[in-house]
Amino acid sequence: MQPIMIRVLLVDDERLVRTGLSMIIGGEPDLLVVAVASDGAEAADLAARHRPEVVVMDVRMPGVDGIEGAERIRALGAGAPAVLMLTTYRADGSVRRALRAGASGYVLKDAAPAELAIAIRAVAEGRAWLDPTVARDLLPELAREPVETTLPDRRGAPELTDREREVLRLMAHGLSTTEIAEHCTIAETTVKTHTGRIVEKLGLRDRAQAVAAAYRRHLLDADDPLPPRPGSRTR
Repeated sequence: MQPIMIRVLLVDDERLVRTGLSMIIGGEPDLLVVAVASDGAEAADLAARHRPEVVVMDVRMPGVDGIEGAERIRALGAGAPAVLMLTTYRADGSVRRALRAGASGYVLKDAAPAELAIAIRAVAEGRAWLDPTVARDLLPELAREPVETTLPDRRGAPELTDREREVLRLMAHGLSTTEIAEHCTIAETTVKTHTGRIVEKLGLRDRAQAVAAAYRRHLLDADDPLPPRPGSRTR
C-alpha cells in the first residue's frame, strides 16, 4: 500500500541548499517536493498554484523574505499550506516574527535529516514544531511582547483543567507529543485531544500560539519547572 504523500514546497535563495534539502526530503517515502522557490514572493505564487501541504522556507532571503512570504501564504485563506521556517540561528528575532506571521514552527538548518522529516509531518498534521533545544528560550521572549488584540480575554475563556495545564507546561519545555504521552503515562491520542482542547479554549490556531499565549496571560511562568513524572519521588 502506497503511503499518503505530503506535498512540499521548498524555498531558499541558495541553489545548493535547495538541492541538498530536496534530496533529503525526497528521500523520505511519504514526502514529495512539488516545487522550489528562491524567495517569499515566488513561494506564495507557487503555493497558490501547487497547493502543497507544507512550505519549508528559509527565514532570511533577499527580496521578499520568509516572514513576508509566510504572511502572503497565510493570506491564501482556507486550505493554505502550513509553513515550516528554516533558520541558522538558535535565538533570532526573525523567528519570532515568522511565528506571529503564521508559521507553524521552525527547524534549525543543522538539524538531522530525520528531524526535518518529523517536523514536516508534524506541521502537515496541523501541529506546531518548535525546535526543542531553543523552544524554552524563545517562548518566554514571546511572552514579554504585547498580547495581540485578536486574542480573546482570558476572563471570558473556559478554564484549563489540571491535566491540560500539565500538558501545556510540557509543551513549553519543548516535549513532543510522544514524549508528553510517556511523561504522563497516557496515550498519544489523548495528548492530541488535550492539545486540541487547549488551543480551542485559548481561542488560538495551533500549539505554538497556545504556549506563547499562555506565557502572556500568566498561565505559565518562564521559570516553571518540568512537572515530575507520575509516581516519581521528589526530594
